[in-house]
Amino acid sequence: MRTRLLPLLIILLAGILLALGFPLALSQAQAEQQRVVVDRIDDTARFASLAQFVTSTSQPDERRATLQHELNRYHGLYGIRAGVFYRDGRTMAASPADWRVPGDGQGTGQQGRPEGARAFAEALAGRRSHDPPQVWPWQSDGRIAVASPVIRDGDVAAVVLTDSPTGPMRSRILRGWLAIAAGEAAAMLLALGAALRLTGWVLKPVRTLDRAAHEIATGKLTSRVVDSVGPPELRRLAHSFNEMAGNVESALEQQRAFVADASHQLRNPLSALLLRIELLALELPDGNEEMASVRAEGKRLARVLDDLLDLALAEHSGTAQVQLTDVAEIAAERVAAWRPSAEQKGVELTSAGQSAATGWADPVALSSALDAVVDNAVKFTPEGGTVTVTVRAEGDAVTVETADGGPGLTDEELERVGDRFWRSGRHQNVSGSGLGLSITRALLSGGGAKLSFAHNEPQGLRVLITVPRNAPDAE
Repeated sequence: MRTRLLPLLIILLAGILLALGFPLALSQAQAEQQRVVVDRIDDTARFASLAQFVTSTSQPDERRATLQHELNRYHGLYGIRAGVFYRDGRTMAASPADWRVPGDGQGTGQQGRPEGARAFAEALAGRRSHDPPQVWPWQSDGRIAVASPVIRDGDVAAVVLTDSPTGPMRSRILRGWLAIAAGEAAAMLLALGAALRLTGWVLKPVRTLDRAAHEIATGKLTSRVVDSVGPPELRRLAHSFNEMAGNVESALEQQRAFVADASHQLRNPLSALLLRIELLALELPDGNEEMASVRAEGKRLARVLDDLLDLALAEHSGTAQVQLTDVAEIAAERVAAWRPSAEQKGVELTSAGQSAATGWADPVALSSALDAVVDNAVKFTPEGGTVTVTVRAEGDAVTVETADGGPGLTDEELERVGDRFWRSGRHQNVSGSGLGLSITRALLSGGGAKLSFAHNEPQGLRVLITVPRNAPDAE
């Protein structure tokens, strides 16, 4: 969920920063150009005041020389072309000397520039030229033309025109944009850090809920979540989850207690009933089929009650005493213990694989599980068959595989094997209650081990007990 939520937050934050950054960059460029335009307006106003003296005297040569001197200094110092032109376009004074009114077709330089001609025409109308179009950093040929009228006796006698290069201004705009981009990058990094913290804060209760739900699903019913962190909605969800988990645990505990109590309470009446059956059998002729059937059903019922009690105890045992255990050694011990029973039936029971492989398990639960699995394998393997128990350490798990030579199971039956009281229709003549593998699964799940089933080639069933090699997480 974090990988889906975090990009959305990043895109949203990036959009906000860009929405703020572009107007800021535009405003910075406009402000920089406006500063240049204001400076040119001040310059043209000063030159216009000097030009008034030239147009108002009958002997203007000295005044014109002063104006020309100022224009030359101005051009030499700033590199800005400046000139004062009469209404008909004749030059009163200009620097450089060959500069003419843009668009009059004379001289060199920027003749024909639309902006200079426009500014000159606006000044002839008796007003200062409008602000020129914005010049951007990538416009290497961009220039700024500003014109002001020279007013004498209420009429426009001449026009002061400046034509400024924009290289320094474009450099300042670019530096300003780089500063804005750096600020945007820093803000984006801060926003990314804030988004990481925010998503972590929001999703932490979700991850905790997911972990707790998984633990409950795998049989750890005591798992709970902290309901004091995260947004209020998730805190309420965590509180509701804890209540639900408590109710589920209570219901299952009541069910287990009922099964255990019922199994225990039925043992004594059943034992008394079996004793009376044995006494009754003494009064009947030997070989009575009905009495033999009653005895078999009674013993089957007693075995079912014992298995039910074992299952209730296995599920009620809680957390197993997990410790570092030599799984291969326990497997070898159980094979040795069941070998006489297998030989009595005519089945060869062998061990294979690694002679030493450690994993984290409850030794007692693992031994009981192996007893149930090996017993089933020997029970369903016909005389002359082979049962092999193989120990392998692969990756982060140790696997104990018990492969028999029995009839095996179909794909549909593999999906149901291990369910309580389930037995294949083809195996109804084999003694058993259908609870052995359920007890085995309950014993293993408490220690983090797993039980799975697969086909054995060319025939038979493979039962795999998987034990983790890494220590369980500390609570």
